[in-house]
Amino acid sequence: MLLDDDIFISTTNTSSQENVISTEAPQPNTFSLVQNTMLPPIKNGSPFKIPFPYWMLITSAAVAALFSLVCCCCIWKSCCSKKKEKEKNTLKLKEPKKPKMFKNKVQPDLEDIDPGFIEDIYKENTLGRLQFSLDYNLKTSQFTVGILQATDLAAMDIGGMSDPYVRVYLLPHKKKKFETSVHRKTLNPIFEEKFTFTVPFEELVERVLVMVVYDFDRFSRHDIIGELRIPLSSVDLSHSVEEWRDLQKTEKDDQDRLGDICFSLRYIPSTGKLTIVILEAKNLKVMDVSGASDPYVKIQVMEGGIRLKKKKTTVKKKALNPYFNEAFSFDIPFENIEKIQLVFSVMDYDSLSRNDAIGKVYVGCGAAGAGHRHWSDMLANPRRPITQWHTLQPVEEVKASLGKLDTPLP
Repeated sequence: MLLDDDIFISTTNTSSQENVISTEAPQPNTFSLVQNTMLPPIKNGSPFKIPFPYWMLITSAAVAALFSLVCCCCIWKSCCSKKKEKEKNTLKLKEPKKPKMFKNKVQPDLEDIDPGFIEDIYKENTLGRLQFSLDYNLKTSQFTVGILQATDLAAMDIGGMSDPYVRVYLLPHKKKKFETSVHRKTLNPIFEEKFTFTVPFEELVERVLVMVVYDFDRFSRHDIIGELRIPLSSVDLSHSVEEWRDLQKTEKDDQDRLGDICFSLRYIPSTGKLTIVILEAKNLKVMDVSGASDPYVKIQVMEGGIRLKKKKTTVKKKALNPYFNEAFSFDIPFENIEKIQLVFSVMDYDSLSRNDAIGKVYVGCGAAGAGHRHWSDMLANPRRPITQWHTLQPVEEVKASLGKLDTPLP
């Protein structure tokens, strides 16, 4: 019995203790505070449910964190780039170091300057130099001009080179002209060619020797590199003269601006057919009062100064740069081709009076300069058309070049 009472007492004490514990107020925690303040109250004893799934909340938090990271990276990169630009600008503003040889000097001494630097400046400001020789024979009245070589010529082509040749004549008449051979793609040609003029000594001292260095161009007008003009009254011709001189710029072209003509030559030895194509002319001299010309081209085939055949193009009204593109054929046997002379005359048509000659070009046997080169290239390249520009010459010079030509050139 006693044991049962003890057990009863213990159980009652235990239950009383449980009642005491359950009646005590629960201690508030952080989760309960957040739940009571930020979440809506529980209705009808049902537990609280978040209106979005948990994976959506986690994904939103991850996107927000990634966006914040990208913004931080962009800000950091922009700051770094601005800093680099500022460093570059500061580097550009730095003053260059002055060479020691110019320190504390208004002008450097000649000994302190690099000789190569002076030579480069000299080459940039010069057209080149020409070496020539002069010799006069009193017994035969022959004046010999030697074109020896040139050096440091100005580059006239795109590739930094030139195709130089030299034209030699005496002023004021210019009836007789000589030309050296063309040296391809060089600025230091060696010519070693001599030309002879027959002039009495009394007249020679009144003449002016002109040596013009040209850059050859087959498809356009030849450019003048420079020239030398030597009054022979200032030269002692009692002995041979050989010297170097610097080329000078030409104030006025020695061609008197008659114009230029372009044509092609083609010869087929097997058939004896010579084909001439008159392509165009440009910069023709004004012949009419209206400030223009009515040009056409006349072709004359000659042998020994005697005219064999002639043909002409159509007239181009009021044109100083006419385009023809007209072809003409002549039958010339192979055994006679080396004796043939071609005279091209650019004429100004006039319906009320006689047609005037603007200028002429002589190509073929006995020709010199461009006329000789064009004819030689045609013979060296049979069946192939050879095109070249020619500068028109005065009528008197062409007649003098033809020599024994007694027949007038209408």
